Amino acid sequence: MTILVTGATGTIGRHVVEQLTQRGADVRALVRDPAKADFPAGVSVVQGDFLDVDAMRKAFDGVSTLFLLNAVVPDEFTQALIALNLAREAGVERIVYLSVIHSDVYLNVPHFAGKFGVERMIEQMGFNATILRPAYFIDNDLTVKDVVFQHGVYPMPIGSKGLAMVAASDIGEIAALELLRREASPTPLPTEVINVVGPDTLTSADVTAIWSDVLGRPIAYGGDDPAAFEQNLRQFMPAWMAYDMRLMSERFLTDGMRPEAGDVERLTTLLGRPLRSYRAFASELAAAA
Repeated sequence: MTILVTGATGTIGRHVVEQLTQRGADVRALVRDPAKADFPAGVSVVQGDFLDVDAMRKAFDGVSTLFLLNAVVPDEFTQALIALNLAREAGVERIVYLSVIHSDVYLNVPHFAGKFGVERMIEQMGFNATILRPAYFIDNDLTVKDVVFQHGVYPMPIGSKGLAMVAASDIGEIAALELLRREASPTPLPTEVINVVGPDTLTSADVTAIWSDVLGRPIAYGGDDPAAFEQNLRQFMPAWMAYDMRLMSERFLTDGMRPEAGDVERLTTLLGRPLRSYRAFASELAAAA
């Protein structure tokens, strides 16, 4: 049977597709722009989006398992509900949903609250699902690499509570393993929630120390200033999204993004290897500079 991957050309979706194809799965990718669909051989591509009901029905034809990933957009919740209803209409019973860690805590943050709502709808609609709740993506910091390298400042307002930063490649592989586990089961497996975290829970002091070490010069922290963060983001994203990110950063400062006991060990066992570290990420960027 076929596994449908939504968000297939994005940061996480590409890793999911790659990991599934490496393991011999029959993969279908839903994409907005086929020109960006640079996938391994054998991946079938369907053009469309969550609001295109006809395209979604075509995408679900013959699908047994769904990887549901919704972008951060104003109608994220509506898009997810359409996808879930069409999945049920098509007889899909197995889902892996990419939510976010602390979706039930950061409830004033729009995209966290939206994902928590989708989790509840998966439950209420009777689906069997793995809910993946990833923490802060290490790969987010590719966007601030030039600031770190050229100005000697780490500008992300992550605070002192600590974030369990996780690599996109690890998220993608864990998602693929869960999709294959559900696909292979003769009967739908019960719903499970998995926090997807990195090996270390890092504060602003930890991250700047790593950068200082790998670059061989002092790297300063830009400070706990969500308002300035919002203004910087407004230069290249819509105002509503920049404000959403500001609200998230405020919760970084007050709550952090910390794993629960046993999370790291569970993921290490699932992958059969150590989780990718922030130091490895920073070291690779430094070596390539």
